[in-house]
Amino acid sequence: MNIYNTLEQAILSDNILLKEKLTVQCLEYCNQNEVRVEEEFVPKQFEKPSYASKCHIVDPRELPARKDFDTSEGLATLVHAIAHIEYSAIDLALDAVYRFPEMPMEYKRDWLVVAEDEIRHYKMLEELLVALGYKYGDFPVHCGLFDAAEHTAHSVLERMAIIPRYYEASGLDVNPQIAKKLDNKRKNPLVKQLIDALDIIYNEEIEHVYKGDKWFKYLCQKEGLEESIYFEILERYRLMGKHRPHINVKARKEAGFACEEILKLGAKTCS
Repeated sequence: MNIYNTLEQAILSDNILLKEKLTVQCLEYCNQNEVRVEEEFVPKQFEKPSYASKCHIVDPRELPARKDFDTSEGLATLVHAIAHIEYSAIDLALDAVYRFPEMPMEYKRDWLVVAEDEIRHYKMLEELLVALGYKYGDFPVHCGLFDAAEHTAHSVLERMAIIPRYYEASGLDVNPQIAKKLDNKRKNPLVKQLIDALDIIYNEEIEHVYKGDKWFKYLCQKEGLEESIYFEILERYRLMGKHRPHINVKARKEAGFACEEILKLGAKTCS
């Protein structure tokens, strides 16, 4: 089996069931075999995200504000936004394996497991969207995560710093805040279903960020770099100084962040 051809097919497909089938095939293969890469293999630069065939992509500033969760449409816009993040995360996890073939087998297995988790998260949210009378693609989306993946395609160190250690870690800050806003509406069974989904996603995303942290530190050690290069990378991508009202100290520590880093990111205390 050439897992790189299979991964490419999975990344390009907009069919979630095909993505799932191909991801399972790759993980099963990697659990039983060492993967050898042909010398002529060159990962492709993808021109557009796989969801481009389903979704209307707009500038993030053009996205409608999500405030009214008392209506089916209002709740659906929130579910859609989270589903879009999870869908994007599937392709990012698959691309982490596809784009950096020089990384160890453990790395490949880690990100294929993450891709499986993200598929499951997406399918939970897609089911909820359908229950609300909508489907993925009914609301506009932005392609910020796809762009971030493109910008870090040249460096696995920068990919680990930016995707899991910045964007996914930011999700750990935001997720509990969304659940808190919804809590007084949990008598609505669909709201409760969303809160339950958020809880599952939150706990599993800690592990995803931890995997990103593990491989970021592995690469720093391998390349003889100080782990503080994380902040240099954030500066390079103009991500330092972004307003962070809620730093989730507990979750970030579980995911491998040091208190020194958490404080530098804007937390008032860390113990």
